[in-house]
Amino acid sequence: MSPRLKSLLALPLALACAAFARAEIKVGDPFPALAPAGVVALSGRDLPSTAGQVVLVDFWASWCAPCKASFPTLAKIHTDLAPRGLVIVAVSIDEKPAAAAAFVKKLAPPFAAVHDREQKLVQQVVVPTMPTSYLVDRTGKVRFVHEGFHGDATDRQLRREIALLLAEKI
Repeated sequence: MSPRLKSLLALPLALACAAFARAEIKVGDPFPALAPAGVVALSGRDLPSTAGQVVLVDFWASWCAPCKASFPTLAKIHTDLAPRGLVIVAVSIDEKPAAAAAFVKKLAPPFAAVHDREQKLVQQVVVPTMPTSYLVDRTGKVRFVHEGFHGDATDRQLRREIALLLAEKI
């Protein structure tokens, strides 16, 4: 086979591999592990253990108005459902750690807030908008994805879905 033909055949394969590497995390996919992604704690809490837990991973940014509006709702959900086994991890995608830290200091969430300092996790997940939340079941699979924050409607929907996941036995 000629070198030219080899390079022509290799191009589609390379493009397919590149697309796969950037594939968006969707319902049914395993959610990436948080610790290897290099996230660092912002709220003085260690990264919580998520193995075998129902987890809500919320991507946010300090400049995002809907993110600011969502934090009190997430705090209430945490207060109500953490005793039943829910873990919430809020992941800042801010480029500047100081902006993320100031946001967390001001809102003082009762759940873990971390910073994706090298943008590894947000790139791996391919987060479509701010905020976006991923509800992950006890086996580590994404079961629900929520783009944006829509006040009471988002609160009701998250609570229904979390209750469903907490009721499941593995």
